[in-house]
Amino acid sequence: MSSPAERYAAARRRAAQASQFPALDEFALDLGFDLDDFQREACQSLERGSGVLVCAPTGAGKTVVGEFAVHLALRGRPDDPAAADEPATPRTRRKCFYTTPIKALSNQKYHDLVARYGAEQVGLLTGDNAINGDAPVIVMTTEVLRNMLYAGSSTLQGLAYVVMDEVHYLADRFRGGVWEEVIIHLPASVTLVSLSATVSNAEEFADWLVTVRGETAVVVSEHRPVPLWQHMLVGKRMFDLFHDADAARKHDVHPELLRYTRDQMRRLELGEGRSAGPGSGRRGPRWRGPMRPDIVDRLDREGLLPAILFIFSRAGCAAAVQQCLAAGLRLTSPEERAEIRRVVESRVTAIPGEDLTVLGYWEWLDGLERGLAAHHAGMLPVFKEIVEELFVRGLVKAVFATETLALGINMPARCVVLERLVKYNGEAHVDLTPGEYTQLTGRAGRRGIDVEGHAVVVWSPETDPRHVAGLASTRTYPLRSSFRPSYNMAVNLVGTVGAEPARALLESSFAQFQADRSVVGLARQVQRNTESIEAYGAEAACHHGDFDEYFALRVAIADREKAIARQGQTQRKAAAVASLERLRVGDVIRVPSGRRAGLAVVLDPATGGFGEPRPLVLTQDRWAGRVSPGDFTTPAEVLARIRVPKHFNHRSPGARRDLAAEVSGTGLDRHGGRRGGRSRQTPGEDHQLSQLRTELRNHPCHACPEREEHARWAERRRRLERDTEELRERVSGRTGSLARTFDRIVALLTDRGYLARDGAVTDAGRMLGRIWTEADLLVAECLRRRVWDGLSPAELAAAVSVVVFEARRDVDERASLPRGPVADAVDETLKLWGEIEADEAARGLSATREPDLGFAWPVYRWARGEALAKVLGSGHEIDGEMPAGDFVRWARQVVDLLGQLADSGGASPELRSTARQAIAAINRGVLAYHTSA
Repeated sequence: MSSPAERYAAARRRAAQASQFPALDEFALDLGFDLDDFQREACQSLERGSGVLVCAPTGAGKTVVGEFAVHLALRGRPDDPAAADEPATPRTRRKCFYTTPIKALSNQKYHDLVARYGAEQVGLLTGDNAINGDAPVIVMTTEVLRNMLYAGSSTLQGLAYVVMDEVHYLADRFRGGVWEEVIIHLPASVTLVSLSATVSNAEEFADWLVTVRGETAVVVSEHRPVPLWQHMLVGKRMFDLFHDADAARKHDVHPELLRYTRDQMRRLELGEGRSAGPGSGRRGPRWRGPMRPDIVDRLDREGLLPAILFIFSRAGCAAAVQQCLAAGLRLTSPEERAEIRRVVESRVTAIPGEDLTVLGYWEWLDGLERGLAAHHAGMLPVFKEIVEELFVRGLVKAVFATETLALGINMPARCVVLERLVKYNGEAHVDLTPGEYTQLTGRAGRRGIDVEGHAVVVWSPETDPRHVAGLASTRTYPLRSSFRPSYNMAVNLVGTVGAEPARALLESSFAQFQADRSVVGLARQVQRNTESIEAYGAEAACHHGDFDEYFALRVAIADREKAIARQGQTQRKAAAVASLERLRVGDVIRVPSGRRAGLAVVLDPATGGFGEPRPLVLTQDRWAGRVSPGDFTTPAEVLARIRVPKHFNHRSPGARRDLAAEVSGTGLDRHGGRRGGRSRQTPGEDHQLSQLRTELRNHPCHACPEREEHARWAERRRRLERDTEELRERVSGRTGSLARTFDRIVALLTDRGYLARDGAVTDAGRMLGRIWTEADLLVAECLRRRVWDGLSPAELAAAVSVVVFEARRDVDERASLPRGPVADAVDETLKLWGEIEADEAARGLSATREPDLGFAWPVYRWARGEALAKVLGSGHEIDGEMPAGDFVRWARQVVDLLGQLADSGGASPELRSTARQAIAAINRGVLAYHTSA
């Protein structure tokens, strides 16, 4: 207990702080808890007039600093004598914009601020909602603020503070550039409050903020307000990952855990050895980890619920709930079940009954009433929101979630479980990074409720505890810019500030800042390499003659031999392409190599369109799919012909079986006597190659007894020279790289008529400047060429969907389209995309993404008023029907683009009217609920 003197000194310090920071003292009185040191330090910097960057772990309370900026704005101007004692008037009132990366987080923050300051003081602007847009405090998504800055919106008048929550989002490769655009373009009078997860290069980021925003204080806190304990679940036993905090700092795994997992591995290996003897035909025992219901039951018994169990698969999340239901788990009391049903029924009243059945409502409700739920992007948004509300209230006890839950949504738990440390990133299965691990486990431990949080990793033979220790101990990850100029950005910048100032602005981006800093290290490496090259040259010197000349002959011979081999490959591929182009339906061919080697019948030649021919075939092993010229080491030869039924459905197992039997019934040999080997004929000796070999043998250095030793040093020097040249190109490429990309974009836009030769923005350019989508230039070209004119509302929705939709996974075959005007409009869109892509390739620019046809049928049917069940069943998905959450998300994006067309000065009056009708047609049923919510 402190002495009277210490208590008196503390009181004096508090009084001094209150007089120095009156706004903070006033703000802290209403909080109901004491500010942490990092929160107080950041707020004091704000009150002094400095910008601030706050980096702290998830759940540490960073948003308090953002809320203090709101308080300062509402308090009035600091130079107004009345500001400290009287409420702010419209004359003295300043504005604060609170930006978030996702709409759900904006909605949540809006409700938090309304609860504190009242609905008249707070507004909300997202792509879906506009509430009280003239309020002094507006919560918005970052894209909305970016669009305001380019449009010179009057809403920006009086803006004093901008809070950028989750600013580490600027590393996001798809949307991160928006954060940098906002930071660069905000007026100098605006104070920026940046809130970030803990990153390892906070000082570098802050250095950049100082260059573009002026004085910026950096406040970094590594302290978690609720301690986090790390565990591993091995079978039925739970182990601490570290013995104590000191071991955690050193990454020292608990010895007992290491011993036990080694024993488990040894048993598995011995078991495999016993059961897989010669001729046994049996495989060894497969590791079976704990069942999901057993994990939840264990957490319940140990008082670790509520818990979030991360499973990096939508299907896995849904299956986990079903497994728990099948096991008879029930985590709720009768009172809680009644409250859950009341909440759910009050939220879904607007959704038609037949749609609820399609959405699996009754099974979902059964899980909720037992305290179990899934949470992933494929769910209907309202279902996700209900799960979040019930979990935060403690009514749902266990949520099986994909990693999307870790982004932004305030949904803390007592315990977090990671089933695996590998996730699918849209392209491949990859290991979790330390940053992702920190983000996921950061959900564990609810401030003010839990004394400690717990993170549990489920062990499997592929999971090394030492790897987990590395992830758990690496608290930080570097922030890397993903900023790059776009067509929309280019016309907006040129229109706002002019071409040359626009280049200077781009060179002030964090991306260029990082690139310029990295050049220093590269330049040092070039210097070191140059010194090594000289040393290698001395070792390669030969007293018989000029060894550089001799070695150049050796290199020329190797290059010529590779060129001859490549020429043969090119000729073989050309022959394969030509043979595939000649195929017809019913042709029986032999696939010479690869996993699909054997006989196959052609179902669809697919020779039209862009690129190489990729015929759809059915093999005698009943596999149906497309083959490419790469599967043919020799030209495809038609061996026989069989009849293919007119409306053959290659997705039907029965139809595949019957036709595959006909292929086998031809009696042809599966491999044709050889297994796809390449032809070994040797062409006549190449004259140039013969001449080089003669020169080599006649060179004086060829007779040197140490020739091969000299050659090894010369080869090392050659490789190092090549590496050094690459480094020099990287140095050159990074210096002013964004400005060069910008120049190429400007040249392309000038050639296409969006910018005039004198740098002025044309009418077409102004239209492009108001198109906010990834395929902005393609949309503008479609408007200029009147591709979408004359379509009905449903046809227009289908046609524009191809430029916004992107399938989660690649599908081999092209999706079908509604015949007639939709197909014609999409074909024209694909032609325009081909022209744009060719222009981009010629200028060395990143290609605009190819239009994706997979959403055309679902949105077409929905806009025509068809039932949800039929709409979801028409999605071009690999694994069945389209998830409702995906349908709603993509439909909202189609509506967003239609809204831009309805307001576009470059669209015809007829198209603008059709776009508005299409929006009305789409906003019904689950979409109408989502809009109003």
